[in-house]
Amino acid sequence: MRERGAALMQRSRAIDDDEADTGHPAFSRMLDELAPDEARLLMMLLEHGPQPSVDVRTGGPVGLVSSQLVAPGLTMIGARAGLRRPEQVPAYLNNLFRLGVVWFSSEPVRDPLEYQVLEAQPDVLEACRSVTFAKVVRRSIHLTPFGEDFCRAALLDEGASRERFPEHDAPPEAASGEPPPEGL
Repeated sequence: MRERGAALMQRSRAIDDDEADTGHPAFSRMLDELAPDEARLLMMLLEHGPQPSVDVRTGGPVGLVSSQLVAPGLTMIGARAGLRRPEQVPAYLNNLFRLGVVWFSSEPVRDPLEYQVLEAQPDVLEACRSVTFAKVVRRSIHLTPFGEDFCRAALLDEGASRERFPEHDAPPEAASGEPPPEGL
């Protein structure tokens, strides 16, 4: 292990930077750890930016003091990405979070209209109807800067234009190391 560490330090002092062309050394390993549907999710996030997600919690007068999670991380990201196995979205998102390519923000996406279709979905409506008082908490799913680099290096066609993609900023809590919401 020391020899590998010494070789790594030697490469860190090299003037020519071969890694700039191939991306981070973890990228090739990450390709082996992704399902095809996960690649589709990443490309959808790269092309369309952060995606809306909601949690359904108990609300009303009791919710002022405390609330309980009814349904976490409801999203249309699987349908929007055209996944073959949309029922696997929670597992896919957990794996992408584990790899450091996505994160879950407690902040909503910028356009509140994006939540209208999501909040009218059967799973969200069913969760809301399952309790007397329901509260929908708007969240979002983001591509990390590392994830954006990975997509550009490993998944994006070489001829694709960089200008056509939205900005991928870090959510405010990313610097604080806040864990993902329950259920994701």
